[in-house]
Amino acid sequence: MNSIRSAQQLGEALRAARKRLGLTQPQLALAAGVGIRFIVDLEAGKPTIRLENVLRVIDALGGELQLSGLPAVDSDHSAEGSGHDA
Repeated sequence: MNSIRSAQQLGEALRAARKRLGLTQPQLALAAGVGIRFIVDLEAGKPTIRLENVLRVIDALGGELQLSGLPAVDSDHSAEGSGHDA
């Protein structure tokens, strides 16, 4: 598992995964339902990118996003707002 701590590291990891799968940037963009420019920016480590689209790219590459070092979240309660009690 890769430890990602910056947009640059994320871009490098996704570029390496794309190349290992033998995909071009246009092929990955099509598979993920995003534009080619998004793939170019993502792989370049551009920090202002849409998370939703990043998740689509990760999914298209056959990966999944996992968070470590954070408290576990009950998936039944993840859509109920901020989690702060009044």
